[in-house]
Amino acid sequence: MPRIQPTRPQMEILVWISIFLLLFCLSWRLHWHEGLDGFVERHHGYPLDHALLAISISGFLGLIYSALRIRDLSLEVSRRLQAEKNVDWIACHDTLTELPNRRFLDSVCAQAMIDQRSEETYAVFSIDLDGFKKVNDLLGRDHGDVVLKAVAQRLSALFPREHVFRLGADEFVVLARRMGNPDPAALGSRIVSVIGKSFTFNSVVVDLGASVGLALYPENGDDLGQVVRHSDCAMSVAKKQGRDLVMPFVPSMQEELAKRIRMEGDLRAAIRKADIVPYYQPLVDLKANKIIGFEALARWKTTSGEFIPPSEFIPVAEQAGLIVELTDQLLRCACTDALSWPNDLVLSFNLSPIQLSDPLLGLRILKILGDVGLPPYRVELEVTESAIIQDAVTARIVLDDLVNAGVRIALDDFGTGYSSLSQLSNYRFDKIKIDRSFVASFESNDKQDKVIKAIIALGAGLGVTITAEGIEEESQRQRLQDLGCDIGQGYLLGRPVPIEEITAGHVNTRILQRG
Repeated sequence: MPRIQPTRPQMEILVWISIFLLLFCLSWRLHWHEGLDGFVERHHGYPLDHALLAISISGFLGLIYSALRIRDLSLEVSRRLQAEKNVDWIACHDTLTELPNRRFLDSVCAQAMIDQRSEETYAVFSIDLDGFKKVNDLLGRDHGDVVLKAVAQRLSALFPREHVFRLGADEFVVLARRMGNPDPAALGSRIVSVIGKSFTFNSVVVDLGASVGLALYPENGDDLGQVVRHSDCAMSVAKKQGRDLVMPFVPSMQEELAKRIRMEGDLRAAIRKADIVPYYQPLVDLKANKIIGFEALARWKTTSGEFIPPSEFIPVAEQAGLIVELTDQLLRCACTDALSWPNDLVLSFNLSPIQLSDPLLGLRILKILGDVGLPPYRVELEVTESAIIQDAVTARIVLDDLVNAGVRIALDDFGTGYSSLSQLSNYRFDKIKIDRSFVASFESNDKQDKVIKAIIALGAGLGVTITAEGIEEESQRQRLQDLGCDIGQGYLLGRPVPIEEITAGHVNTRILQRG
């Protein structure tokens, strides 16, 4: 057993006891007591005996006081040592889940660099929860904290002898030794399965998913810290591609991640400077051959004069949490532009699928309309089937509030999503938009032609306007007009243009001349 080292107060007690014993022995050997008695007796005229008695009592009391103070000092030292241990623990652990934090992970990675001769190999898993923000937004942070604790417990139970870390709000990392775990990908799938089991709190059922990135040490890097970053890179790719995916790291992901980070930075700057603006594509009444409105489409022109496609920057805005700011900015600009149009022209505006999970979306839109002064009946919001499915309850509340305020709702990309008739019966849609993928080939594809006929007939039966997207040929326009399609949109009828061309009247002239 290791020897216990005495503390400083204990050493001081031993020193004073030693001095006392030394003086006692000298007094006994040299007869100090008899000599002192003789001295007092020879000077009996002075109260030396009383003075000596008082000194003896004071010394005894001082001894007791010293013992008490030494005891207090020992307790204080013990408390300080315990406090230092607690501070070290808090600095290296997440106080909510009690899991090791990023600082602890950095120390583990640093130790691995020092001990490079170790043959220990790891599978590193970076885990990001899918749907956690919805829990915080709809149920509150208290429920979110309970969910995080439950996730931490599940991961700790799955990896009882491994390192499990919580790095951020809903981000976890697992360092799993590969000895006994020959298939890291299968282990990643188990992580997804464990987290994917429903949570129930106070009769509230919460469903989460997980995006998992996997990197191997030392195959994917000699530095364990670098391997952790690689697993995080793989996790970002998994999150971008969908829900409940396990994505192994490959070197090409670094380039993709660096590109996305650069684009996110450029996107933030573009939003701050309002460089992303709406362009307007005409919506044409196929029967009367006249423009009835414009759809606002986001366009980002860089300083070099190049346009970045919305298919590239919109997903980045969604992932970076910038979509709300970007949408509000574009909608406000589009509503302001629409004030300069004739009162019978409609502004059509697309909503991001993830925005329909925001219960405050309707209030923000109506506030913008009120601030600008554009009547709600002149605004048409386009939503996709997939957006409604993601959070049907919240989507229903948001859309009902907008419809009750007079805003029109269009079901976009009909036929490419779930195409459930229940969507048409459960929601009040003013328009159904046939996706361009059907229009592109329906003239040569009999099945596609029948699908378009069925959608147009469905719209007529429900009293809903039908719009066909992607019209690029005159024969397409003519065929859709013969089938009874109400509205057309596409390059044949007009390309997206800036507001300056609309106010100059060029767009109206082109459409009327074609008639």
